[in-house]
Amino acid sequence: MQEAGAPVATAGEAELNLSRLSVSPETLESELEARGEERRGTREALLRLLLPHNRLVSLPRALGSGFPHLQLLDVSGNALTALGPELLALSGLRTLLAKNNRLGGPGALPKGLAQSPLCRSLQVLNLSGNCFQEVPTSVLELRALQTLSLGGNQLQSIPAEIENLRSLECLYLGGNFIKEIPPELGNLPSLNYLVLCDNKIQSVPPHLSQLHSLRSLSLHNNLLTYLPREILNLIHLEELSLRGNPLVVRFVRDLTYDPPTLLELAARTIKIRNISYTPYDLPGNLLRYLSLASNCPNPKCGGVYFDCCVRQIKFVDFCGKYRLPLMHYLCSPECSSPCSSASHSSTSQSESDSEDEASVAAHRMQKVLLG
Repeated sequence: MQEAGAPVATAGEAELNLSRLSVSPETLESELEARGEERRGTREALLRLLLPHNRLVSLPRALGSGFPHLQLLDVSGNALTALGPELLALSGLRTLLAKNNRLGGPGALPKGLAQSPLCRSLQVLNLSGNCFQEVPTSVLELRALQTLSLGGNQLQSIPAEIENLRSLECLYLGGNFIKEIPPELGNLPSLNYLVLCDNKIQSVPPHLSQLHSLRSLSLHNNLLTYLPREILNLIHLEELSLRGNPLVVRFVRDLTYDPPTLLELAARTIKIRNISYTPYDLPGNLLRYLSLASNCPNPKCGGVYFDCCVRQIKFVDFCGKYRLPLMHYLCSPECSSPCSSASHSSTSQSESDSEDEASVAAHRMQKVLLG
């Protein structure tokens, strides 16, 4: 029977789990050295090392020599005030989890980090739940980073140099004291998830509309009173969280509409009037265009649209507790009806709205959480 608190090796010995041992750093150091010696004579490289919740006050010295192929290191939930030079020896490290420590003071990250091999290998860095008052300069030089988490720190601002992290896909900065979003944040072409909730942000720069890959934007529990119209250009956005803001929700009615082209008008006529045609009647490009028709979700309209549509948000009761706005697409401004305010909407109207929303294809909706 395995002794309680004993090390656990898994995944074909590629993972070493030394978490929650509740032993002294000296004992843990000896254990790591022994494990490193064992592996020097084997072909099986250690890829994942888990050391969370061990009362560590510094990185074990053994990391500097015994684990050259390590890809993931988890030192979360300790009492680390600095990540020492041992970290620089992990030249193949891809994921570093160091959340919920005491990092944040001078020398919290090792000197030479930006010039080390980690600059090219590290893809995931989690420093949430520490004491950083600013984003470390060396972190802004880790050009291979895809995920950066600095939530629950004491950050006052987002540096303009954040635009250096061109490979970034997920940025988590929730739970800080950030007041402004720099326009340079809009220069991250691969960003999919941006979390800025629980800060003190008062406005959103229109430059965020340049984040064409963005799928989720969390801005809840800030001080927002409005959103820029340019946010509608985020065509891939699926989730926009705005609850807990003094937001003026009437902004969603102020939507632009570009008139359809002659090509679209002609294609709409063919579809609405059910004009028959065969593959021999039209060029291939027109046949493909006609196949892209989308039905207007308004049950009182039999129209279709192609490239030109009207975005409209309708407020629907959700679980009897929230007013949930859902964005959908209509074929023309004539199809849009004024959004009824909460003070004038009746129960029957809410039920009718819910039925209308249920008929709209899910992939044509965008979810906006206002509270």
